[in-house]
Amino acid sequence: MIVSWNTTNQCNMYCAHCYRDAGCKVEDELSTDEAKRLLDQIAAAGFKIMIFSGGEPLMRPDILDLVRHAANLKLIPVFGTNGTLITKSMARDLKNAGAKGMGISLDSLDAEKHDKFRSFKNAWQGAVDGMKNCREVDLPFQIHTTVMEWNQHELESMTDFAVEIGAKAHHFFFLVPTGRAKTIEEESLRAEAYENVLTRIMKKQQTVDIELKPTCAPQFLRIADQLGIKTRFHRGCLAGLSYCIISPRGKVQPCAYLNMELGDVRKKSFNEIWKTSEVLNKLRTLNYSGGCGECNYKNKCGGCRARAAYYHNNDYMSEEPWCLYHNRRGF
Repeated sequence: MIVSWNTTNQCNMYCAHCYRDAGCKVEDELSTDEAKRLLDQIAAAGFKIMIFSGGEPLMRPDILDLVRHAANLKLIPVFGTNGTLITKSMARDLKNAGAKGMGISLDSLDAEKHDKFRSFKNAWQGAVDGMKNCREVDLPFQIHTTVMEWNQHELESMTDFAVEIGAKAHHFFFLVPTGRAKTIEEESLRAEAYENVLTRIMKKQQTVDIELKPTCAPQFLRIADQLGIKTRFHRGCLAGLSYCIISPRGKVQPCAYLNMELGDVRKKSFNEIWKTSEVLNKLRTLNYSGGCGECNYKNKCGGCRARAAYYHNNDYMSEEPWCLYHNRRGF
């Protein structure tokens, strides 16, 4: 059970693909007391992994206090961050507060390309320095890479870099056109390239000891199965099943890329929203249409619900558009 909370909309970058359209802090973000009550409710609902994301979560001044509170609740605090604010002292403070892992974004081995994509000078060097600071204080970290047409050729090399620098994992986030990413939709991989890149990642997994995991590309489980590759993961799309996200203002969504407000934690407890939401309960039926509905990997993969919604007039139960495999047609 995983929940991600966008702790703030504030960010020191202006990334081209940001689903939250982050930059400036928005009015009425959850206060420290409200955030602690939310963490209490998340723990009571049975969630285990607590992702602090943003915007840039390290720009929130009370972040260490919130990490300590989460850890005291026996949640597992982890981060999604651009890494540039992880000084050595911040890395040490995060570890002492109870943080268990940092997911640091790195989208290319070419610093100039990464900096341009992130609209931030020295973003690449800052991210790498953040990784080194984590390594120095023994705070586990992993690399997060957004996969697009322009960087898909260097993914294996980036995994080699992840191994070299001491990352525990390399996770690949396949572009979903939500938020600012709608403006770069043409850079997302189409069906054949999508399949090819997932196959390459699964084959690369056989050559390295760190964990490789595609995100928003649930077909990786079907490909791993076809290649006879074992993985600890048992389900592709988790939206509404064992995962959801909460905005800076406390609005619950099925996932980061399904921009549907299901409830407000200021008005209703998180647990009640999680249990009673009509959208979440519909997602849990797995009653998909089209190829996803007829696919013999429906229970393992499930298709990307956010991508299905974007390309099918907000129908989040429709067919995943960038999948070559459909049970009704074969492969």
